[in-house]
Amino acid sequence: MPLIDDLKMEIDDDEYSRRAFLSALGLGAVAVAGLGTAITAVRYMWPEVLFEQETRYSVGAPGDIPEGMLVAMPEQKVYVFHGAEGFFAMTAVCTHLGCLTRYEKEEGRVFCPCHGSRFSTQGEVVGGPAPRPLPRLQLTLESGVLIVDASKTVEPDSVLKV
Repeated sequence: MPLIDDLKMEIDDDEYSRRAFLSALGLGAVAVAGLGTAITAVRYMWPEVLFEQETRYSVGAPGDIPEGMLVAMPEQKVYVFHGAEGFFAMTAVCTHLGCLTRYEKEEGRVFCPCHGSRFSTQGEVVGGPAPRPLPRLQLTLESGVLIVDASKTVEPDSVLKV
C-alpha cells in the first residue's frame, strides 16, 4: 500500500474553518498575554508610594486658649488643655481598643462612646475598661504658636509653661 502525503492533499471547507478557528484562538491567547505583559511593564515604571499623614499640627497662639479650656481637634485626634500649670497635649485615641474619644464639655470629661471609658481633662482614667491614661504628646511653642507633634509621646506630668 502506497503512503499518502496528506500535506499535499486538498483542504475541504470544514477542515479550513477548523484551522482558521484554532489559529484565531491561538493568536488571541498570544495577544492577551502580550497585552498583560505590556501593562505590567508600564506599571513597573511608576513608583508605588504611600504618603503618610502629617503628625505636626498647629493649635494657635497660647493667648487664644483661656485657662481651664480643652481644645478638641478630632481630625488630628488630639486634645490640647490649658491648665493652671500650663499647656499639655494628649491623644484622643482611647487606650482600651483605640476608639476615638470625644470631649463632653458639660460633664468636664473625655468619653469613649464605644465601650464607656471615661477620662478626666488631665487624661487620667475615671471609669470604664481603659487600662491606661491618655498618653501626652509633645507640645512646643514655635514663633508664638503652639505645635503638637503626635508622633512623640512625653512623660505623663509634662507641661509646657508659657
